[in-house]
Parts: sequence; C-alpha cells; structure tokens
Amino acid sequence: MALKISEQEHFRREALRELKELGINPYPADKYDVNVTAKDILKHFSEDKTLFQDVQIAGRLMGRRIMGSASFTELQDSTGRIQLYFNRDEICPGEDKTMYNTVFKRLLDIGDIIGVKGFVFITKMGEITIHVKEYTILCKSLRPLPVVKEKDGEVYDAFRDPEQRYRQRYLDLIVNPEVRQVFHQRARMIQSMRDFLLSKDYLEVETPVLQPIYGGAAARPFKTYHNTLDTTLYLRIANELYLKRLIVGGYDGVFEFAKDFRNEGMSRFHNPEFTQMELYVAYKDYEWMMELVEEMIEKITLDLHGTTQIPVGDKVIDFKRPWKRYSMYEAIEHFTGVDISEMTEDQLRNTTKELGVETDKTMGRGKLIDEIFGEKCEAQLIQPTFITDYPVEMSPLAKKHRTKPGLVERFEAICNGKEICNAFSELNDPIDQRARFEEQIELGRRGDPEAMILDEDFLKAIEHGMPPTAGLGIGIDRLAMIMTNSNSIQDVLFFPQMRPEKTSGTEGNINDEFTAAGIPEPWITLLHQAGYSTASTLKEANPNKVFNQLCGLRKKQKLDIPAPKPEDVKSWIENIG
Repeated sequence: MALKISEQEHFRREALRELKELGINPYPADKYDVNVTAKDILKHFSEDKTLFQDVQIAGRLMGRRIMGSASFTELQDSTGRIQLYFNRDEICPGEDKTMYNTVFKRLLDIGDIIGVKGFVFITKMGEITIHVKEYTILCKSLRPLPVVKEKDGEVYDAFRDPEQRYRQRYLDLIVNPEVRQVFHQRARMIQSMRDFLLSKDYLEVETPVLQPIYGGAAARPFKTYHNTLDTTLYLRIANELYLKRLIVGGYDGVFEFAKDFRNEGMSRFHNPEFTQMELYVAYKDYEWMMELVEEMIEKITLDLHGTTQIPVGDKVIDFKRPWKRYSMYEAIEHFTGVDISEMTEDQLRNTTKELGVETDKTMGRGKLIDEIFGEKCEAQLIQPTFITDYPVEMSPLAKKHRTKPGLVERFEAICNGKEICNAFSELNDPIDQRARFEEQIELGRRGDPEAMILDEDFLKAIEHGMPPTAGLGIGIDRLAMIMTNSNSIQDVLFFPQMRPEKTSGTEGNINDEFTAAGIPEPWITLLHQAGYSTASTLKEANPNKVFNQLCGLRKKQKLDIPAPKPEDVKSWIENIG
C-alpha cells in the first residue's frame, strides 16, 4: 500500500535523499557529547561573560531567520530554548560553502535535531546567543511540527486541542513547554512523598499486578488469560490485600507506588489505569493515620510551592494542619439538613427520592448513603477535609468502630470536591472479615458490579494473625491535579487512555448492530466505554450489571440525558442478533 504523505512530508523526504547524496548521515550512530544546557547558559552567562566559551549543545530547531550569509535560529533542549548565530564563512571557512548554502539554508527544517559547537556572546539586541563554529545533523525529522506563532507576546495557532495533545503527547511536550513543568512537579511530588515515608523507616515494596483474585477495592477488573498456567488472571484493582500479607509476615510498615487498573468509565477525574500509593503500618489506627496524612501532604505542598496555600482553578486551597473533620453522618446533615444516622434501608431509599438523588433497586444501605454523600456533600468540600466513621456496609475491609455501633473506623480526605485518599483501621478479625466478604457476595448476586469477592488465601493469612494496622491509599493522579493546578486527570498522565482512532469501518458496523437492537446513540458510546465493544460481549452480559454501569458512567460524566430503565437495558440485550 502506498504511503499517503503531505506536500511538506514529501519535501522533507527529498531533503533526506539529498543529504544522503552529499554523504551526510542524517541518523548518525556516534555519541554526541553535550557539556551544557540552555538553562545553564541563560542562568549564568550574564553573571560571568568569561564562561561558556567552548560549548557543545544539542537539541531541536524551533525557529529560523535566514539573512544571506548570516542567520539566527532557536534551539530547544530538555531545559528550554536558546538562540544560535550561524555565519556562512565561519561554518564553511574554505571555498566549499555547501554546509551553509545548501545544507543549513535549504535541507534543514524546523523540528530537525542538531548538535552545535561554539561560544556564547550577547547580541546588540541584548540576547544571550551561541555563536556556532560547527554543527552536526543528529536526526532529520520527516513530519512538520504544529505551527505555533508568537508576536508581541501573544501566541497564535497554539497546539491546544485536548484530544490531539493527549494522543500525541510527544508533540505537546515539544511545542507547549509549560506541559513539561506539570510532569516535573508530579515527579517532585512523588519523590517528596517517598522521602517522607522512607524517613519513617517504612519499606518500599512491589506486589503482583497480575492476580488470580482481584480485591482490596470495589471495582470491575480487567481480565486476561495465562496460557502456561491455564488460568484466568486479573489486573489488580488495588494492592491492599498483598501489602497486608506482608504485615502478617512481620513488617511494621510497608508502602508501594502501584499502577492499578479498573474497568470503568473515563472522565476528567477517572482513567482506567492510575497510580496509587498504599501504606500499611502495624500497631496504629485511623486517628494516627489522619495525622500522618496531614503532616505528609503539608510537607509535599511546602516542598513544591514553598507555601501551604496553592491556587487550584479560581480557588486557593490551604493544606496547613489541622484539617477540618466531619463524620459522614455529620456531613450529610450539615449539607442536607437531614439526619440519616438511624434510618433503615427503606427510609434511606425514600430520603434519596426526596433529595433528588438517583438510585436503583440493587443498591444496599451503604450504597444509598454513598450516593447521598456523593451527590449532596462531596462537591462542596473544597478545603482539605476528613470525612470519618462510615457505615459498616460501605467498608468491608475496615474495623468496626470501637464506640459507635454500625460504623467503621475509616476516613477519606476530600479536597476540591474529590476524594484524594482513603484509610482504615484495618479489619484483622478473620471471622468478621469472612462474614463481610459473604455480604459482598450477596450484593454481587443483586447485581452490584463493584461488589468484592471472597479471597480464601487472604483469609488464611490473617487467620495466622495480623497485628492492629492502619492502612492508607492516596490517589497520586488526583493529588497531582491539585498540586499542579490541572483541570483534568489527562493533563497529569503522559499517555492517558483514549478511544482508538477510527481506521476502518469496524466500529461503524458494531454501532449499526447496536442501533438495530434499539439502543439510542448516547448509550452506544457509554456501552463502548463500559467494555462492550462487540455485539457478542453485550449479548452475554448481565442486564442488571449493564444497567448499573451505564447509570454510573452517566453520573460520573454528568451527562444531560435521561437515565435508562432496567427493562430498557434488558430489551436491548435481548434484541442483539
């Protein structure tokens, strides 16, 4: 099949051919020794003009002004941009001017990577510049960069389309230098957290990503198959149960920066692949863990910003200790005026209707309370706030509250309207833990797609005895959003998950089958997001499960479309050919 290329790409390929005919290798294998960066020069040269008189630097050409026998270009390396000055007679001191007249002026393009040797000076316009004595082509680019124009401080035609930026992050990093700072800050945030935990003598560990039984959270997993073992495996949804096994084994404190995977919808707060830091410390409880979280996040904020007060959107959030605290029941009463602490499941269901909170018949008492809190309270918690003492139905891995019947010792930290961490006094009673797992199995039978499953090996471990333990999970991506003032989780992930670009009519054919089954177009999109990418996968699905997934995606993405009815979803599945 012939490669379809643009006119610009054709010209660049012709330039590549000419370079080779001139005996120039546009992709040399030799190392190129760099002894300075653009940032070093710009920071230090004005202080001492005797510095940088023999520099060797490499980077990408980002702009050119050719003026006959002399020209200026901009070179961008990993630290920033710096101006280069080329003079024909210095580049080509002899009679042969090919390297300037032909190679530099005609065969080099914006985006090409070069190395230069020379010395630094200041132009008559006052700009720090490298006077180039020699240059080497290190990589010829065959595709043009997005054109970003700047005049009088104003940027035009910027590379700003989110989908393009996320799909082609390499271009985003080249033409939007401020994006690099976000990821530098994210890296610094993780390092600050790691340094804090290591200073407490906790051990950083690694646990399996492929697990025979998924657990440690309420979520739908990704499933795969191991040919040699002839068994189904799951990408982990959490690393909690493995880290607790290490506490059973005798470690006093363990933590892991873990990639977790949840087969759920996507939004500006959700990505199917995300990073968590989980920490477990023996002989501690959730009250102690709250103080540790306050101390750690305050330290991270100071390390990154030099202050505990940071801008997030149009707000200023202050991470200075101590943070505000509400029990879950107190928060619901504070924001709704309704005391639900003594309500039965039926009374809660009626209350959700009165409050305009959407629910379905598969939801138990814990899920109903969670829906009320999520709809009526969470978005109003802007400053960092601990929500404590959750109903036992919501927390199958947390220890029952020592003084409040029906509750567990659990907290979540909410900031800017979203959860950033979750923590428990961990349940270490194996009899109680088995009973909680069995209650989750019953919720699964009722159609709850996020109900946990029973893990016999984990129960066996804690039957050998797990000391009283405090556990914590922090969402690194969401915390990075706050610390870098980013509006979307996709902005703090180098390569967020994206729907595949259409390269054939395959998706259209699938959509035709869904349409023929009577499924409205908005729900077809959500079905794809929920993992039903073919008619056969939808045909085999549990209608209650599909209904819950669609309602969950609709809510998470705040879609302005009426919710389907359970009977609608059942009819769609029955009508699939």
